[in-house]
Amino acid sequence: MFSRLGRFVVKQPWLVIGAWLIAIVAIAATAPKLTATTEQADFLPSHYESIQAMDVQQKAFPNSAAPSALIVFERADGQPLTATDTATVQAAAAKLTEQKIKDVTAIAAMPASENKLVDVVAVQMTKVTSPNDKRQTDAVKEIRTALQDTVSGSDLKAGVTGQAAQTLDQQDSGNKALAIIGIATIVLILVLLLVIFRSPVIALLPIIVIGAISVAVNGLIAMVSKAFDLKVDNSVQSLLVVVLFGVGTDYILFLMFRYRERLRAGEDPKTAMVSAVTRVGEAISSAAAAVIIAFGALMLSTLGMFRSLGPALAIAVAVALLAGLTLVPAIVSLLGTKVFWPSKAWKHEPDAARFAAVGSSLGRRPGLYALVSGGVLVALGVVALGFNPTFDLSSSSTSDTSESSVYSKELLKGMPAGTTQPSQVYLSTEGAALTTDQLRDYRAALTGVSGVGQVSEPKLSENKAIAEYQVTLNDAPESDAALQTVQGPLRDIAHSAAPDGTKAVVGGMTSIFVDFKAAMNRDYSVVFPVAAVLIMLVLGLLLRSLVAPWYLIASVFLGFAATLGAAVLVFQHFQGNSGLIFTLPLIMYLFVVALGTDYNILMVARLREEAREGHDPHRAAAEAVKHTGPTIAAAGLILAGTFASMMLAGNTALSQMGFAISVGIGIAAFVMAMFFTPSVTALIGKLAWWPGHGGDADPQAEFDNRQWAEPVPDSAKR
Repeated sequence: MFSRLGRFVVKQPWLVIGAWLIAIVAIAATAPKLTATTEQADFLPSHYESIQAMDVQQKAFPNSAAPSALIVFERADGQPLTATDTATVQAAAAKLTEQKIKDVTAIAAMPASENKLVDVVAVQMTKVTSPNDKRQTDAVKEIRTALQDTVSGSDLKAGVTGQAAQTLDQQDSGNKALAIIGIATIVLILVLLLVIFRSPVIALLPIIVIGAISVAVNGLIAMVSKAFDLKVDNSVQSLLVVVLFGVGTDYILFLMFRYRERLRAGEDPKTAMVSAVTRVGEAISSAAAAVIIAFGALMLSTLGMFRSLGPALAIAVAVALLAGLTLVPAIVSLLGTKVFWPSKAWKHEPDAARFAAVGSSLGRRPGLYALVSGGVLVALGVVALGFNPTFDLSSSSTSDTSESSVYSKELLKGMPAGTTQPSQVYLSTEGAALTTDQLRDYRAALTGVSGVGQVSEPKLSENKAIAEYQVTLNDAPESDAALQTVQGPLRDIAHSAAPDGTKAVVGGMTSIFVDFKAAMNRDYSVVFPVAAVLIMLVLGLLLRSLVAPWYLIASVFLGFAATLGAAVLVFQHFQGNSGLIFTLPLIMYLFVVALGTDYNILMVARLREEAREGHDPHRAAAEAVKHTGPTIAAAGLILAGTFASMMLAGNTALSQMGFAISVGIGIAAFVMAMFFTPSVTALIGKLAWWPGHGGDADPQAEFDNRQWAEPVPDSAKR
């Protein structure tokens, strides 16, 4: 099949290029705009308590919500607020109200904190209705501009925090991160490809090709998201950049290394390209299939953010694969050997002394290499047991210097940490109105919950059958302590203290995080096993073996555990963070498990090829490392580097993702594929290919080996 595809592309290059251009233009012209949501509740199914509470709030209290923004005032010298300062805060609130800022529905000054260190003005805004709704963030911009005039000339300083301000700062941080990641990724690919091939043509090839197909990818994702009503998380854009350029460049590298290898074997450029597509097509198609399956398995997730992320990234990989097998060969077949200009190194086989030496050493002592590489994976995997998820999305998605982050911390000087995002408890009854005694006793029960700082007087619905209590926690709403309070005592007391004939549900952002945690634990137990089984099927079909898939998938999951352990070691132990962003394990699964399988497939396909050439298992491992080692090293370096660029984004979430994924790719390429897989395969021997014949020598190859084998010296015969 791949031979026929290669011949068609090489014979009809302009037809292939034209078809791609037409498809890209057509998709770009007809696709809807790809939009993302930042509302975490959009990703949870309706049976979770936090979503049930949200439904109650929308029906009974449609205009009731926590303040969209909080303006925090404090003295510039850090001293307690004076009566004059309090009057200035009141005047500032009145002045902002008089300005009638668009989409600001109410501005109210709250009492100063008990220790007089901070004073707060609560701002209500028009509720947002879609991910594209910028009314709240635009209002925050106007408030921040107007606020400077209100405190000018006083002893006060002020800043805006709260949900709307955090959303604005997250968007600004995300836009900057996307630009930094895009520039760093492109520069890195250019530099590394120039070093590897010494050709500006090859260096520019992935940039031009992937830049062009990214238009089609975004359009296809937007079409699928709209057709199936998928909620796209705002991290998708950043991930798409690195996936497309990282994976796409990998596939182009695999093809170009084989193309150069066939040229050196004496084939003409067009024949060499057909041979390259024929030889590498099955391997990279199987690798892409494993990645697509791993991404597609996320559709089994209960979380909307991952159900949409999986198909989005699967589409990106599928398009990158199709371009790697058609568009790139078409372009290269037109350029011929000019693609290597001005370098002449493609004409000569390099010594590959380092990889030859490593391969030879591994072939002689596979047990030692398996023990050391496996030991590294296991040791780091043990550290992963200390993983602690954190739900601090607000501060982790922006820089520490953003206004919302700074004043969120300043607020803690005088207010309970939960002030920015109070929880809500809804008490409802069917038919009869709630009585005064019921409301009073229930509030007293909530006030007595450990971890609760304040409970507001109940707000009643029009029919007085539903009451809303605003519950301010002592701890930050995204903290471990707040989650424990809501998951344990608050929900327990809210349910048990509800009078007979009534029902209580706990809502708010912390409640959403509690349900997120439960949903993710469920996903771990479903998505990972399903993906493992499906990837093993791909490996089994590629290798025609029932043995190799078991240790290959085991090595991939060992790599996953080692990667998580490395992240725990750096961020929790060395940097002293309380935990890692809660989505990290699933994000790592996407790239370490899925993409890590790529390198294993490439190495094991070469191992089978060398075995078919007539080499014994140890010699096959040595030859596979010698010939495939440079390809895996180059691809791993580029892919790890592209993900490492995320660490330049300036916020904790992307830094943790960038570090973990780049380390994971490094482990997959330089530990698993380079050492663990070939050494274990050498130890198992021909049994690795059972019941197929992957380990049996091809008769023609065996004859060729005998023909070209060096004659045995007379001294050796004697």
